[in-house]
Amino acid sequence: MSLKVSRRRFMGGAAAALGYMGLKPGAGLLGATRPAGLAPLQQANEYDSFAKLSSNENPYGPSDKMLEAMNTAWKYSNRYGYPDGNIRRVIAEHHGVGPENILLGAGSGETLEVVGHTFLEHKEKVIGVTPTFRTVYGTATNIDADVIELPLDDDHSQNIDLMIETTRRNYRDVGLVYLCNPNNPTGMIVPASDVRRLLDGIPEDVPVLIDEAYHHFIEDSRYETSVPYVLEGRNVIVARTFSKIYGMAGMRLGYGIAPADLIQQMRAYSTGSVNALVKWGGVAALSDPEGEAWVKKTTLDLRKKTVAELEAMGYECLPSECNFFMVKTGRPVQEVRSAFRERGVLVGRPFPPMLDFLRVSIGTEDEMKRFMAAWKEILPARAATGNGNG
Repeated sequence: MSLKVSRRRFMGGAAAALGYMGLKPGAGLLGATRPAGLAPLQQANEYDSFAKLSSNENPYGPSDKMLEAMNTAWKYSNRYGYPDGNIRRVIAEHHGVGPENILLGAGSGETLEVVGHTFLEHKEKVIGVTPTFRTVYGTATNIDADVIELPLDDDHSQNIDLMIETTRRNYRDVGLVYLCNPNNPTGMIVPASDVRRLLDGIPEDVPVLIDEAYHHFIEDSRYETSVPYVLEGRNVIVARTFSKIYGMAGMRLGYGIAPADLIQQMRAYSTGSVNALVKWGGVAALSDPEGEAWVKKTTLDLRKKTVAELEAMGYECLPSECNFFMVKTGRPVQEVRSAFRERGVLVGRPFPPMLDFLRVSIGTEDEMKRFMAAWKEILPARAATGNGNG
């Protein structure tokens, strides 16, 4: 029997497996707002009807090469100790590090949690900005560690000088410094020169977690990945994910890159919960630069087009380098978000204290047309900003 199956059969098999395990496809996807009493198919249809611009996903899903690799890996679904495509070695070679420098996880979120559990103890402090991606902060709170959240500058960039000064002032109690680069939700980068200034400006024994979930979308020449610091032996952990440009948000694959001694410490808190299909999909993703390039170009073209339309209507947009952007609505985000939902468009949640900025993920061309049509119904045109951000 042939092990190669079509995209349709792959998805159908996955749905059947969920049904076999007693899970409802689509269950829980709409949270408390989902009407009660819907059958599983109705729930899925309701979810599928939305333009989903709220969670920074790749709307196209895994590439054909990735699907082919994952389809082939079904034969390992009933085995322990199966061949995994040497995923850890492939990732290591992709970054020019050793396998001992790689820790796999279920998305980069698991890496962030593992780092928090490894380097934070009772009443120790993690230092970072707000708003940002909050998984590390949540982990700290859960283990009774402290979070020092620093405000963004007036231009919404991360204040590296303040981060250095705060780390030095609290040095005895600092367990971890967190830097999301580019930052989520603003989409703005920290230039390479500022990252180096941060690392040179704080005590060298303080671990620094640098979240590069959106690395693949960046065009700004001032940005550089922080992976080389791992090769220098710095106390740096870089978090990466296959959820974004590779379209695997629902399948969960990510990893941390760090010096071997830090990886060894982190391993004690890692679940190793990455399945066979996902590992083979990750190997295929790293060997498919054409697919990656297509997603990047398509996404950025749509982002620039949408931002230009909003700015022409008089709305300020932050200079994002990601597959999302923030636009200043002048109205409470929760109110605007509800209005979009009524029109079949899901947009980002509030990010205090930026409560009149809306985060918008980039979907397909059709989804972005639906977004703009809804925007024009909800928010009227006003005097142009003339920012030229794109």
